[in-house]
Amino acid sequence: MTIRLFNTMSRKIEEFKPLVPGKMGFYSCGPTVYHYAHIGNLRTMIHNDILKRMFLANGYKVHHVMNITDVGHLSSDDADSGDDKMEKGAARDKKSVWEIAKFYTDEFLRDYDDLNIIRPTDMPRATDYIAEQIDLVKKLEELGYTYEIAGDGIYYDTSKFAAYGQLTGGSLTGNRAGARVEYNSDKRNPTDFALWKFSPKNEKRQMEWNSPWGIGFPGWHAECSAMSMKLLGNHFDIHTGGEDLSRIHHTNEIAQSEPITGAPWVNYWVHFSFLIDKSGEKMSKSKGEFLGLDSVRKRGYDPMVYRYLILLGHYQTQLAFSWEAMDSAANGYKNLVRRLADVLANTVPGEFSESDFVTWKDKILAPVSDNMKTAESLVQIQNLLRDDTISASTKIALFEFVDDLLGLQFIDRAKKINNLESMTVPDDIQKLADARAAAKASKDWGRADEIRAQIENAGWSIMDTPNGVKIIKKV
Repeated sequence: MTIRLFNTMSRKIEEFKPLVPGKMGFYSCGPTVYHYAHIGNLRTMIHNDILKRMFLANGYKVHHVMNITDVGHLSSDDADSGDDKMEKGAARDKKSVWEIAKFYTDEFLRDYDDLNIIRPTDMPRATDYIAEQIDLVKKLEELGYTYEIAGDGIYYDTSKFAAYGQLTGGSLTGNRAGARVEYNSDKRNPTDFALWKFSPKNEKRQMEWNSPWGIGFPGWHAECSAMSMKLLGNHFDIHTGGEDLSRIHHTNEIAQSEPITGAPWVNYWVHFSFLIDKSGEKMSKSKGEFLGLDSVRKRGYDPMVYRYLILLGHYQTQLAFSWEAMDSAANGYKNLVRRLADVLANTVPGEFSESDFVTWKDKILAPVSDNMKTAESLVQIQNLLRDDTISASTKIALFEFVDDLLGLQFIDRAKKINNLESMTVPDDIQKLADARAAAKASKDWGRADEIRAQIENAGWSIMDTPNGVKIIKKV
């Protein structure tokens, strides 16, 4: 099936053409592990997962690299000044930098697994690739792209790279990329960026290394270029990240990579839009309080509901998060699971239809292959459940494909519902259900709703169906 993606570099949707037939290599910018990931970060990770699953469903062998940033990400907009986020996080938690790097990496991966995201092929840590980052800077120095700011570090001279800012339509004149970066009078150009930072005098950092230029640590941008080239080669298919990374971080990656590799370094740039709050503000750790996946868990939501919410939107459109939106997504997800559970309970062996399977598989895969239109695939899934001409066995096989493609674990949750339905309802819950039925019969709707809430709070769900009331244990 033809795959089409919006390429930030060309600013248009393009047909995907792999560097190597049948293979796709991609690099996604990963977390800076100084704190928990917020749900906006995790939206990006879910979109990366859909991209990967879509290629796998189309028969590609996928090599996915995602970095773990555990050094060098400074707190300023351009990541060239301010506190190192890792050192700052260590001071906050009263632990060593190495301890918080491990702790928050483990927490990030717990979220990753709970959201059913396929782990990357390679997950390199910046601190394991210091030699490669030093080598990158040395090559750029030999090519004449660097200069030193005394007491500060080794900087990249963006005036030497004619295509600087091309990713976002900028240039070194006029509307250039990085225009909001604060001006440092020691820089030759406002857009210049640090490749290697010197450790502060009279202060020993927890993470610092010897280099040809003195003791210090790599600039944040260097790690992605060095590690992607090491693990994917000098040219690879796709680079992804949040939309905020395109203007500075990815622009700088291109500038420091293409003098070494030759253009183009990456064929397709795919960027994911922000998750925003009710006020329209981007969700960010820098705002102080933020929502992590634990907030979702503690409110009783299945992490699959959050994944489902994300897939109801499109990766190029900002998505507003609210608990009301989560409630709506929970209802939609549970409704699909409930209907699938009914299909599972009525599956008749030997009724599988190959032709129906192929037809519906293409209907479901086509929207995701066309610039990752997951919401359209979810509509097709609902249509599939409504189609009484499709056998139960065929529908189950198609949902196995859907779970591989969208990672929503429909079959797992549907099986749990069927098992839970067979559980004996406790006497106190049954009495509440009977009281609710009496309240409804007398049209005391307020009392009926109160009793439903009591049942829900006790960990059970009550549903009115054409065949009567069902009481099941919550998944």
